[in-house]
Amino acid sequence: MAKRGEKTRQKILDSAEKLFARRGYHGVTIRQITEDAKVDTALANYHFGSKRNLFDAVLLRRAEELNKVRLEKLEEIEAAAENGVASLEDIIDAFSHPLLDRSERGGPGWKSYFALIAQINNSPEWGGKLMTEYFDPLVRRFIAALKRALPEAREEDIYWSYHFFSGALVLTYAETGRIDNLSDGKVHSSDLDAVQLRMPPFIAAGFRRLCETGGPKN
Repeated sequence: MAKRGEKTRQKILDSAEKLFARRGYHGVTIRQITEDAKVDTALANYHFGSKRNLFDAVLLRRAEELNKVRLEKLEEIEAAAENGVASLEDIIDAFSHPLLDRSERGGPGWKSYFALIAQINNSPEWGGKLMTEYFDPLVRRFIAALKRALPEAREEDIYWSYHFFSGALVLTYAETGRIDNLSDGKVHSSDLDAVQLRMPPFIAAGFRRLCETGGPKN
């Protein structure tokens, strides 16, 4: 019974993730989710209680895995680094690679999850609260590593640099196809392996330009 209940719960989460990513939180009903999952609506109420609880469960399910892998990767590069201070490129890679790798190879569920995160990040209604709740403890750990990698930088420049990095990630895993059109098909927004080769050195250069030159000049 417990195994069957967990299977049903995961089916509901999968359908909710897919539909929330396509239509947004307000564009989906519990009934539509349970119809997609081919389960009785009462089971969604039993497992989650409300649509908001289901939405939170969708976000938490993959956030826990993603945050665990990112933290393990950061700890690994710090343990291997001299004096425990990892390079800027390695820190950026530890933050971005698990995300891009899952979007590239993790299947349609991860694609839906990242599309949903892109929506949330760009939403005044959800962005600040939900991203703070699910990701800020991990982000603060990475920002501490960035401060050690750039010890002379002003704190405000570290935070702005992270902000720009986060925006680049959101645009990238949204896979809008815009770069496909701009390049006349020479590159593709879905080619996340190509992204991963280029993003760490590009973002690291931006961090250094802003943080190692004393910030912007008036």
